[in-house]
Amino acid sequence: MAKSTYEPKVFSKNLFGIMKRINPGIEALELYEFRYGLNDLVPEKGWESVKLDSEEEIVMRLNNRDFYDGIQIQPKAGDRVVLDEQIIRLAQMLFVGLITGEYEQDWVKMHFYFDIRGFYFLHRTLYFTDNVLAHFGSKPFKRFEQKQKSFEWHQDVGYKEFREANAEVDNLFIESVKKIIEFRGTPILLAIAGPTAAGKTEIVERLRSAFEQAGRQVTSIELDNFLTDRNYREAKGIHSEGKRALHFELFKQSLEDIAQGYKIKIPRYDTVYATSSHDLDGNLKSDGVPIEIEPADIIFIEGNFPFLLEEVVHLIGVKVVYLTDDPIRLKRKWKRDIDYRKKYDPSYFRNRFFKDQFIMAQIAYIPQMEVCDMTVDTTGASLWVMPEIAEILSK
Repeated sequence: MAKSTYEPKVFSKNLFGIMKRINPGIEALELYEFRYGLNDLVPEKGWESVKLDSEEEIVMRLNNRDFYDGIQIQPKAGDRVVLDEQIIRLAQMLFVGLITGEYEQDWVKMHFYFDIRGFYFLHRTLYFTDNVLAHFGSKPFKRFEQKQKSFEWHQDVGYKEFREANAEVDNLFIESVKKIIEFRGTPILLAIAGPTAAGKTEIVERLRSAFEQAGRQVTSIELDNFLTDRNYREAKGIHSEGKRALHFELFKQSLEDIAQGYKIKIPRYDTVYATSSHDLDGNLKSDGVPIEIEPADIIFIEGNFPFLLEEVVHLIGVKVVYLTDDPIRLKRKWKRDIDYRKKYDPSYFRNRFFKDQFIMAQIAYIPQMEVCDMTVDTTGASLWVMPEIAEILSK
């Protein structure tokens, strides 16, 4: 490789041409804009100093939980949060490998997606594993035109265009849930899990509205209200994504009672002080105020892992995973969490998404896809259902 290839202006110009084939949205940039994004990733000793790992080594590393556990969310250079060093190194290797031809473009596109606004590569998550496909009989119940493909050119995605792209599969999903509930009867517990920015909140609101317009009584139970005090969890090294983090017996009893049409009183979790209204024995603290929930026809269970808890799965009448692929979710989060909410420092945001999207898929969403009644894949514009559910919907 000629030394001039690594000269910054030559390197960036050649890379700019290649990256248009990796992410078509790069076409919307001018070369000088592309160079703005590239500047923070230029190695101190130049692009020629980047040592490449083999494709096999990279794939193995990025499919290992230990790699993501090692990602720092808030590394700093001076007083500024910056990208984690491992994320930077991955981007540098992929850029150089694309220039030298050591990494095939098709291989890069298969395993990674490039986020223009964050100006970094992220590993593609495979949600439809062999186990998930087998659970659904290997093919979707129905598939529509994949209108989210138009978002490839976008740096962010707003709710209105997202809703319009998903209209057909969302409408089928809502009608399918109504049909399942009509078949199974009420009261019924309905749990919808899904990654951040997948559109879960919006679809739940639409479902609630559809039920209420049909004269159904609707209520909800937030799983987070059953969390124990954070100080206790941190002292015991308890992860918040499992039953050890919860007043679990209270949770189980609450689901049993409301599923039989009884009013329930559940713990109240204070998100500011990270404390529960109940002590570790499940008793109301002297200053605690529980949440009272009246019985209803449809009871939504809100949380990240509502049907990962084996002891309560049988109580949940409809189990759904609402899924949107990671690149689209990231674009939604740029619009929602950075532009509108002003919620995060951009580099903290980039590190956190890179780290969490893999971990949460492995511990929460893929396992729930393996046991749920249906998965709504908005990016694939398809509805996946268990054979038993397909029979109900086909009647």
